[in-house]
Amino acid sequence: MPYLVALLLHCLPLAMGQYDICKSWVTTDDGPSWEFYACQPKAMRMKDYVTVRVDPAGITCGDPPERFCTHENPYLCSDECDASNPDLAHPPKLMFDTEDEGLATYWQSVTWRRYPEPLLANITLSWNKSIELTDDIVITFEYGRPTIMMLEKSLDNGRTWHPYQYYADDCMEAFSMPARRVRDLSTTSANRVLCTEEYSRWAGSKKEKNVRFEVRDRFAIFAGPDLKNMDNLYTRLESAKGLKDFFTVTDLRMRLLRPALGGTYVQRENLYKYFYAVSNIEVTGRCKCNLHANLCTFREGSLQCECEHNTTGQDCGKCKKNFRSRSWRAGSYLPLPNGSPNACAAAGSAFGNCECYGHSNRCSYIDFLNVVTCVSCKHNTRGQHCQHCRLGFYRNSSAELDDENVCIECNCNQIGSVHDRCNETGYCECKEGATGPKCDDCLPNYYWRQGCFPNVCDDELLLCQNGGTCYRNQRCLCPVGFKGVLCQQSRCDTDGKDCDAASGARASLGTVLLGALALQLRGCVDL
Repeated sequence: MPYLVALLLHCLPLAMGQYDICKSWVTTDDGPSWEFYACQPKAMRMKDYVTVRVDPAGITCGDPPERFCTHENPYLCSDECDASNPDLAHPPKLMFDTEDEGLATYWQSVTWRRYPEPLLANITLSWNKSIELTDDIVITFEYGRPTIMMLEKSLDNGRTWHPYQYYADDCMEAFSMPARRVRDLSTTSANRVLCTEEYSRWAGSKKEKNVRFEVRDRFAIFAGPDLKNMDNLYTRLESAKGLKDFFTVTDLRMRLLRPALGGTYVQRENLYKYFYAVSNIEVTGRCKCNLHANLCTFREGSLQCECEHNTTGQDCGKCKKNFRSRSWRAGSYLPLPNGSPNACAAAGSAFGNCECYGHSNRCSYIDFLNVVTCVSCKHNTRGQHCQHCRLGFYRNSSAELDDENVCIECNCNQIGSVHDRCNETGYCECKEGATGPKCDDCLPNYYWRQGCFPNVCDDELLLCQNGGTCYRNQRCLCPVGFKGVLCQQSRCDTDGKDCDAASGARASLGTVLLGALALQLRGCVDL
């Protein structure tokens, strides 16, 4: 029986695909032994293991019940959403259920009855585990796709968030970004965050339901349109800075910022036809096991890698006890075709196995801890083996641990970031309203002025009233007779008495002249 097991294991590399096995039993001049390979789990439908959250509270329709209509029949508003009736309810779980042929079930938001207040909704998908995307993310909307939305990702279980892709019917107007297509990206820009108009414009067709995050098109930049040259893709994933991490997430968040408008401006007389409805979200990927496992199982409410190579942890991210003679390293796709397992090795002599990766020339023995540690780590490194980066620096994923440039400075924007430290992918922790890897940009509905501040007004949602005009999103310029943040208040007294016409005229002239002078001075300052 042991011989048959060994024979089967030896034949596995021939029967399975690339990076599908972690080890095989081989015979050498020194006798039979295990030969290790870089390995990874198979891709699977990640929505089967996801936890979903929708916010803000009360954004799901049905409590209280309300009616709604569609763009196809905008004045036949006979449909109803009622959370207390299973046949009329639209809870979040319906985004992931199995649908009968021809019958779509979907989560639905409240209608835009509070216009012009923005209709905003967040859909957050969490796996409590690092996963690597292997195919397109596809979000299916019923009754029209949003005209403005964002897809965000987290690499630390939702503690920090980073833009993944922007979607708008007019990218420049919505996000101050030019519209781009993924298929126009190059090998040096394959991990660029872009804005696309391809999935947001009103097409007037019920078939136009899907919004995509194009993973395959980004893979195709390296592997060709049919993804036949996977060796080149694997090589690039190892060598291109930040590329592997770009396709890695623990959480995804869809920020729905403006619903489908039916190809027209908002029609205030019928706000029951504006809402969000999502019937399906497809996410295909594999557990990230750092190329140390080929199996991933669902245990105790979360996905777990079945670690090989003497590694352990949810992502096989550390060496087992007694296998720590050198620092843990992720496996590598290179050299092709089997990669490098970088397996953890059994512990030997503490002094004989101390490694500093060329960042220190001295070691010190700490008696009461019974460990040897590197002293005076250079090249912005730190740690027992100089294997970590100093605060304010992050790991250069394209460099080996013994490279002098293994640690890169975070360069967080001092105004937009909370501090000068960043996470392992170089993203800084941003203050409220700020965004971007270095926190040097503002989220939609914020403006930059030595930091990000919420828009006081704009030309779409926060409208200046009574004929006022919005100045650089910072304030409303009010006409004669009105005041307030949005020019919503009359300058007349609150006793109901008529304003003195003459004094009003004199005040108006003074207000106009002062306003004009202020604008002129502001223009000079800006120049």
